[in-house]
Amino acid sequence: MTIRPLFALVLCALTLPAIAAEPAQAARAKAEQWLHDQYASTGSRVVAQAAALDPRLTFAPCTASLSAGLQEGTHLGPRMSVVVRCPQADGWTLRVPVQLQVFRQVLVVTRPLQRGDGIHSDDVRSEERDVTRLGYGYVGEMGEVEGRTLSRALAAGSVLTPGALGGRSAVRAGDQVQLVSRLDGIEVRASGVALGGGDSGSRLRVRNGSSGKVVDAMVTAPGVVLALP
Repeated sequence: MTIRPLFALVLCALTLPAIAAEPAQAARAKAEQWLHDQYASTGSRVVAQAAALDPRLTFAPCTASLSAGLQEGTHLGPRMSVVVRCPQADGWTLRVPVQLQVFRQVLVVTRPLQRGDGIHSDDVRSEERDVTRLGYGYVGEMGEVEGRTLSRALAAGSVLTPGALGGRSAVRAGDQVQLVSRLDGIEVRASGVALGGGDSGSRLRVRNGSSGKVVDAMVTAPGVVLALP
């Protein structure tokens, strides 16, 4: 064998891995960019890192624009599998594993809250969290909780989730309410001021408008509370 054919053979051997790697690199870049575009929004920070692909895989170079997407039914999570396709006649389909982080501002509880409590601006703070790891969802703005009460207790530091929200608050702190007292079949009504808020069934404190006495009460309807013994 002469030197020239030998040189050509060596050059070919060196070039083939680079040609094979190029489609794989393009597929990885397409998967990352597609996820970034899919989940980027105002106030979001997206980090997508495609995993290294099996070097034994070989692909023909793709002269068409690659397409990408997710399998139907796929939900947002920290590990995604993006389907990348080369749509030409001798094209290929590849699943690219991608590590995904989507950082958004979410509401976090600043103090322990009880079931039935209303949620006020000083009860929560906004923090940046990776929402791919928040499997129960999250609440991003106070407008989403206005007038709502909690359906369960939450510890300080908990992310506020849609599932933790109950109905709209029937009584809010500072509201004028009807304070109903029942004793031996006799019902007495007086005006009062709610010192807390909550939905029907929630317990709160109420100041009697006539006597100034603070009593425990339970919300029975919008603007109506029942004095507890």
